[in-house]
Amino acid sequence: MVMNGRGAVETSITQARPDAGRIILIAGTAALGGFLFGFDTAVVNGAVNALSAQFQSSAFLSGFTVAIALLGSAVGAWYAGRLADRVGRIRVMVLAATLFAASACGAGLAVDVAMFSTFRFIGGLAVGAASVIAPAYIAEISPARWRGRLGSLQQLAIVIGIFVALLSDAALAGVAGGSSHDLGGLQAWRWMFLVALLPALAYGILAAQIPESPRYLVGRGRLADARAVLTRLLPAREVDDKIDEITDTFRSTHQGRLRDLRLGRFGLLNIVWVGIALSIFQQFVGINVIFYYSSTLWQSVGFTEKDSLTISVITSVTNIATTFIAIATIDRIGRKPLLLTGSAGMAAGLATLAVLFFTAPVVHGHPHLPGATGLVALIAANLFVVFFGMSWGPVVWVLLGEMFNNSIRAIALAVAAAAQWLANFVVTLTFPPLGDVNVGLPYALYTGFALLSFLFVLAAVRETRGRELEDM
Repeated sequence: MVMNGRGAVETSITQARPDAGRIILIAGTAALGGFLFGFDTAVVNGAVNALSAQFQSSAFLSGFTVAIALLGSAVGAWYAGRLADRVGRIRVMVLAATLFAASACGAGLAVDVAMFSTFRFIGGLAVGAASVIAPAYIAEISPARWRGRLGSLQQLAIVIGIFVALLSDAALAGVAGGSSHDLGGLQAWRWMFLVALLPALAYGILAAQIPESPRYLVGRGRLADARAVLTRLLPAREVDDKIDEITDTFRSTHQGRLRDLRLGRFGLLNIVWVGIALSIFQQFVGINVIFYYSSTLWQSVGFTEKDSLTISVITSVTNIATTFIAIATIDRIGRKPLLLTGSAGMAAGLATLAVLFFTAPVVHGHPHLPGATGLVALIAANLFVVFFGMSWGPVVWVLLGEMFNNSIRAIALAVAAAAQWLANFVVTLTFPPLGDVNVGLPYALYTGFALLSFLFVLAAVRETRGRELEDM
C-alpha cells in the first residue's frame, strides 16, 4: 500500500482483497513506536550508577535524571492527541521517530547533567507521542474481531524494547568491563543510549509507508482515501457500510477537542475518568521500578553488577513471554477478566516482596537477602511481572485505544496517557527516597494499589470485547 506526496492513499489498490498479513504488518509497523517507547524508558536501567558517578549526582538528582524523561512523556502525550487530529496519525509517528533519534544522540554525548536531562526530556516527548498514537492508530485500522490481539502488539513491542535495552546494556557493560569503562573511545553507558539511533531511523522510514487511519480520513472529509484504506482492511461488501457508520459518528458529535471532555462528573466525562484511573493504576503498582531500578536494587541486596543485569534481562524475557498469554486470550475471555486476574496476582507478588524487604537484616545500610530469601525475592518479583505482563500491561493499552468514541479518541487517549506518565514520574521519583527509609515501604504501597485496582475494575470497567469502535 502506498501514499502520494500529500499523504493521501492511492486509490489504484481499491479493488484488492483484504489481506490479513498486510493488516498485521501495518499494525506491527505502528507498534514500532512501542519498541522505542520500551527501549528509551528502560535503557537508563544499566546506566544509573555510571551516570551518578559521571555527574556526581545525589540520590535525588539521580532519580530526577531518570524521571525527567517521564515528564517529557506526559507533555508529549498531552499534545500528541490534538496534533494527531490536526495533521494525522502518520505525521505524528514520523515526528516521534525524529525526536527519538535526537534524544539518542544528545543523551549519549551529553557533557553534563543539564544536557543529559534536556535530551532525556526530548526522548520523553517522543515516548509520550508514541504512547498515544500507536494504540489509537492500531484500534482504528483493526477489524473488531482482531482488535484485542492487534492492540496487544503495542505492549509486546514495549516489552521487547525493554528486553533489547536491558540485553544491550548488559552486553555493552560486559564487553567494556563495566558501564563506567571505556569502549571504543566512549564510556559504555554512552553507547547504551546511542544504539537507539538505529531503531529510531527504522521507525521513521517504515511509518511513512503505512496508510493513514480511515477514521481520521473520514473526519477530515477524505472519503475516497478512507474507502481505499478500508478496502484493504475489510471485506469489500462491508466497506461502504463502515464508511457510513464512521461518518454518522462524526455527524452526531463534534470533532475531538479538549472542551468536549468537560461534560461529566467532576469536570470530565465518566469514560475519561475511567481511562485516567486505568492509566494511574497501571503505574502505581510499581512495574517500572522493576525496569528502571532493578539492577541497582539487586546490587544493593548483595548481587554483583553482572548478576543484577542478567536478572534484569531474565525478568524482561518473562515480561515478553507473558504478553503472549494476553495476545492469545484477550479476544476470547475479554479485557475485564484479565485485569482482575492480574490485580490479584500482582498483589500476591508485591506483598511477598514487601514482607521480605521489611524483615531483611540491614548490612552496611542496605537490606541483605542471603540464600533462600534472595531466591524467594526473585521468584516474587518475576511472579509480579508475569501477572502484569498477561494483564495490566497490554490490556490497558488495548482499552485506551478502543474505549473512547471516534470523535474524542485521540484527545481522550492523550489525557489518559498524560496522567499515566505523570503517575510513572511520581513512582520513579519517589522510589529512591522511600527505599532509603526501608525498601519494603514502596512495595507495601504498590501492594495496596494492586488491591485497589482489583476493586476499581470490578466496579467501573465495562467489557469491550467484540464491539465495533462505532458502538463505543
